[in-house]
Amino acid sequence: MVRVLFVHPDLGIGGAERLVVDAALALRSKGHSVSFLTNHHDPEHCFDETKDGRLPVKTVGDWLPRDIFGKFNAACAYIRMVYAAFYFSFFLSKKEPVDVIFCDLISLGIPIFRLARPNPKVLFYCHYPDQLLSRQGSVLKQCYRMPLNYLEEITTAQADSILVNSKFTSRVFKETFKRITTDPDVLYPSLNTRFFDETPVCESDQVVKVPVDAFVFLSINRYERKKNLPLALHSFKALQEKVAPSVWNKLYLVMAGGYDDRVLENVEHYDELEELAEDMKIHSKVRLLKSPNDRQKLCLLHRAQALIYTPEFEHFGIVPLEGMYLSKPIIAANSGGPMETIIHEQTGFLCEPVPKEFAAAMAKLVSDDKHGERMGAMGRKRVQQRFSFEAFSTKLDNIITDMVQRETDRKYK
Repeated sequence: MVRVLFVHPDLGIGGAERLVVDAALALRSKGHSVSFLTNHHDPEHCFDETKDGRLPVKTVGDWLPRDIFGKFNAACAYIRMVYAAFYFSFFLSKKEPVDVIFCDLISLGIPIFRLARPNPKVLFYCHYPDQLLSRQGSVLKQCYRMPLNYLEEITTAQADSILVNSKFTSRVFKETFKRITTDPDVLYPSLNTRFFDETPVCESDQVVKVPVDAFVFLSINRYERKKNLPLALHSFKALQEKVAPSVWNKLYLVMAGGYDDRVLENVEHYDELEELAEDMKIHSKVRLLKSPNDRQKLCLLHRAQALIYTPEFEHFGIVPLEGMYLSKPIIAANSGGPMETIIHEQTGFLCEPVPKEFAAAMAKLVSDDKHGERMGAMGRKRVQQRFSFEAFSTKLDNIITDMVQRETDRKYK
């Protein structure tokens, strides 16, 4: 048994959070001991596994500011993580020692975690270089980001092992961190398919109100501008021109995503999308849902006829896998992680991220139900063959045990 501590800055609801929760469940299924250390954990805004006792969670440093007058979010996040690293390394590790620390998103804690006893190995999972997630700004902002970008690279290099979520991210990683000579290993995220198979599906009208005979396009993404959510609205509007009025009357777009009222961007972007739907006169056919829980999301996926995935250059994208496993055809941008999960015109459509292209793919599914069903069946088979939870669990288990074994062999040489 290996004792593994997962360190994640904000244990809320999102793709990164789903990945670390699934990783913890995977290692627990292999007989290892797992726990979480985080800067923030809200029982009203998290995955069930982190609040029902299955995965122990300890929160430290939540009293530290998340921003300073709406600015310096990255610096504040780094400071909060450094605090958590010091707290564990110099106080908690003596009472609750671990063998491996699995951290992601923020690498600044890695050198501090290496000071803990009894010398745990550190694994860093890179979803995407943080410095590339920051929008380019003024010269002043570039000066602010410069030391943060440097620290991200040199601290990431100090991890004992580095994983990334796709071949696309691996290429970006090597192009961005030129000082790091070690090639990261690819560990694709997976689905905990047992949850999808065993969870009772609620009645869809308990989650969203649409007519029984409606054809539903579903978009699931956090309310963040980088997710390109207006594309879903513009594409849906463009679809109106491609179908007969009688068909259009049955079409609906449901947009569901992580929403945290503490995050200004979530609040602003949600309002922007509502206003956009109003301006395009499609508001009556669009439903915007805030932070559906796992069971509600499962219900939405069952109810939908197709899934729209709008981000460009997405690092991996777990939502397409969820849709494919539930036999839904996927319409996604032809870049990033979806290029590795979706097979064009077999399990869905990979389109240029413009309304005309997305709307054309949507029209094909509306006009031929059987075509969508065939795509959905192939998508489910692909997830079972390439992205199974068991394969994910076995690979991660091998990585963790190899790290510990190498350290044991080194000590006894």
